[in-house]
Amino acid sequence: MADLKIAVLVGSIRKDSLNRSLAQALEKLLPAGVSFEYARIDDLPPYNQDEDDNQPAPAKRLKALISEADGVLFVTPEYNRSVPGVLKNAIDHASRPYGQSAFGGKAAGIVGISIGAIGTACAQQHLRAIVGYLDMPTYGQPEVFLQAKDGLFEADGSVGEASRGFLQGWVDGYVAWVKKHSGN
Repeated sequence: MADLKIAVLVGSIRKDSLNRSLAQALEKLLPAGVSFEYARIDDLPPYNQDEDDNQPAPAKRLKALISEADGVLFVTPEYNRSVPGVLKNAIDHASRPYGQSAFGGKAAGIVGISIGAIGTACAQQHLRAIVGYLDMPTYGQPEVFLQAKDGLFEADGSVGEASRGFLQGWVDGYVAWVKKHSGN
């Protein structure tokens, strides 16, 4: 069993998601004793406050995964200069009902990849505002706004040589951040 568990919320449910590929590439950079647990968000119904007293099973599963994790990594694409609806829906489910958020105090990391030149900068800024409200200490620097280009990923899914040092540094820094805020 890993010493440190990080819940991963990938904001794209697309079969060939670049952001899922990024999460899996980052996972290969984790040190021993740290693991990723991927949250399933594609089966969550639209959030409905009327269901707060009896949340749907997929929402309960998501909240349990986050509650048991030491940190939460958000890996998000950018849709229309913001957070994808499916990711926002997952956040709404796991943070409700009011006063029973699974996110409070969890160390957050935010990364993303896009085909656009600015990566996912706007979506990440919106997400930073959301996680700030959720009382999540968020790893701030360096920010990771990746543009999908040839060579970013190797054939085996690992990070390409040109970006490996930068992303390894980010992973190492984020893991230290999670340890600091989880008490591990």
